[in-house]
Amino acid sequence: MSTGTVRDDDRTAPDGAAAGGGLQQGLKRRHMQLIALGGVIGAGLFVGSGVVIRSAGPAAVLSFLVAGALTVLIMRMLAEMTVARPALGSFYAHVRETLGLRAGFTVGWLYWYFFVIVVAVEAVAGGRIVQLWLPGAPLWAISLVLMAALTATNMISARSYGEFEYWFSSVKVLAIVVFLFLGALYVLGLWPDAPGGLAALTAHGGFAPEGLGAVLTAVVPCIGFFTGAEIVTIAAAESAEPERAVADAIRSIVLRVVAFYVLSVFVVVAVVPWTSKAIAVSPYAAVLDRLAVPAAGTVMNALVLIAVLSCLNSALYTSSRMLFALTRNGDAPRAFTEVSASGVPRRALLAGTSAGYLSVLAAWISPDVVFTFLINSYGAVALFVYLAIAVAQLRMRRKLEREAPGRLTLKMWFFPWLSRLTIALMALVIGAMAFLPDSRSQFWLSLLTVAVVLAGYELRRRRGPGGGPSGSTS
Repeated sequence: MSTGTVRDDDRTAPDGAAAGGGLQQGLKRRHMQLIALGGVIGAGLFVGSGVVIRSAGPAAVLSFLVAGALTVLIMRMLAEMTVARPALGSFYAHVRETLGLRAGFTVGWLYWYFFVIVVAVEAVAGGRIVQLWLPGAPLWAISLVLMAALTATNMISARSYGEFEYWFSSVKVLAIVVFLFLGALYVLGLWPDAPGGLAALTAHGGFAPEGLGAVLTAVVPCIGFFTGAEIVTIAAAESAEPERAVADAIRSIVLRVVAFYVLSVFVVVAVVPWTSKAIAVSPYAAVLDRLAVPAAGTVMNALVLIAVLSCLNSALYTSSRMLFALTRNGDAPRAFTEVSASGVPRRALLAGTSAGYLSVLAAWISPDVVFTFLINSYGAVALFVYLAIAVAQLRMRRKLEREAPGRLTLKMWFFPWLSRLTIALMALVIGAMAFLPDSRSQFWLSLLTVAVVLAGYELRRRRGPGGGPSGSTS
């Protein structure tokens, strides 16, 4: 393994503005667009959305709309900071600058932990799908093979990751476009033997059969489905045009949220009664079955596998870049700073992969205790990170208005009132998790994860000054 050289401008760039550390700008605009696009299209949309529909009825459309709107606001706030102050580690650097070293350390490690667990979750999910075609193969072996294959892909270069993600996301986008088209034909009565119309939206207890409370409660898991849209801001460090790439990707997120989540969920509840047990298993397969599409189950299994591999690919990339960014400020061991000749922080990548391997083994050895604990311990982590991003934007915006107003080329709407409202709503969602039966354990175990990370910061602080630009530890 050869070590990449650190450019002079990386050493002198204020607040980590440069890509830094030998990372190469191998991601093109088309990669960035599809990374942002694919970031919000995971297995949660194709499978997990069924759970929301079963809990809220047809009004689940509103749950996804509210969650999507909140995610759009968070991403707009993040985009403002990223375009104004491009930084290695994106929001980790922004939180560190505005909220302090402790907050930065905590957000960076929480985000790394989140995606390390995602690696294991997606590897296990992918293994279960492949097992449908290879029933004799053990789940742990299939999962490890999937992880090894995508780790090898990420070890080559950032462009290799981007190329795989480009095609994974292209397939997902094409599949949803075709799904929306077929659903529209059915609703309009243009599909063979289709009654047409929207009677299914109110035919089984009304549009919101479980009441408004169920609709609002469903917003909590819905927000989790949107996690991943922020990956494009981390990938920006390896893009030739980071500011433009992020701005273009975030500006189009509104269309993606509406088209891919809200409209597709609308098609599901308009075509299949929300009370159908098939919706809970696989809502999109239920629609294809209703349309009598040949081999609907096989088609959906293949599509979900692609979505899982896409998430696994992105999780490996994101965890390695966040760990690499942590090293630049002394928040992680310096050994993870080394990069290959192609600009890949391979040690950081292998660290995340190794943790993922251990989690997969836990799913095999102790699925009901250890693996369940891991799943619950990261459930609210992304929401904690999102809240920190929102608070950081509120502070950084005021600082930029004083010191560098010309950098504010992409702004958060209706500042500061909409920023404050976003913070309040995100805090409300996190608070709701503490009381809702389905999310209570995730909230408290995620809070335990935060406590562990904070303890890690205290150990780091007491061992010596940080490696940041100022060397401060407070």
